[in-house]
Order: sequence, then C-alpha cells, then structure tokens
Amino acid sequence: MLVTTWVIVGVVAGISGVMIGYLALRQARAAVEDCQRTLARQASEGMGDLKAIRDVAVCRYDALSEMSGRLSFSIAMINGLGDGIVLTSINGQSETRTYVRPVVGGKGQQPLSPEEEEAVRAARLGLGPLVPSRASGPL
Repeated sequence: MLVTTWVIVGVVAGISGVMIGYLALRQARAAVEDCQRTLARQASEGMGDLKAIRDVAVCRYDALSEMSGRLSFSIAMINGLGDGIVLTSINGQSETRTYVRPVVGGKGQQPLSPEEEEAVRAARLGLGPLVPSRASGPL
C-alpha cells in the first residue's frame, strides 16, 4: 500500500513538472516572438535618434471595483533603446493617484502592474497609441 502511494505521488509530481515546463516554454516563445517583431519593426523603420521618445501606448482599464468606464490608464513612452517611463493614473470616486515608473531596456526598474506591462509591451511593438487591456479586473 505504501509503495502504491509513493508511485501515485511520483506520477503527480512528474505531471506537475511537465505542465510547469510547458507553461514556461510558452511564455519564453511569446517573449522571443515579441523580440523578433520589435527588431523587425526597428529594422524596417530605420533607427533615427534612438534616444528620442518614439513609441507610445495607452492602456485604459477599470482599476477599482467602485469605478467603471475605464477611467484609469497607463501610458508608456519609450525610446528606440527601450528606455522611458510609464505614467499610471488610478481613478476612484473620491481621489486619483498618479505614479511614474522608469523603464530601462523594455523592463520596469520597479515592479510593474499587468496594465503597465501591457502598455510597455504595446509601445515596444508599435501597437499604440490606444490598446485594449487584457487585465481589466480590480486591483
């Protein structure tokens, strides 16, 4: 009986490991595809001044359950090197909070919210200026 239990535990652990590996592979492939699209876009447009802000994307969403109408937003303003800022405004009924986070090499120097990451990704891929948010639930 004890051996059967250990076999079942081993099978479950193995299946879990395979599933985690598969999900990691999917994320890695998506990241590689994003990089390839970004590089292709940069090559086709010519480089110009790499330090000038050239990619902008706005992601609008409902950040708080008390507010609807997609009044909260994140704006990514990125240069050709992937450096820039993300400006986020969280709008509630009685107050609005605004945040600015630096972006270096296409990644936030501080942890970014899913909406901020979506804005940066859309800006890097040239999908802006206004992109639909995939993560539009309450924070």
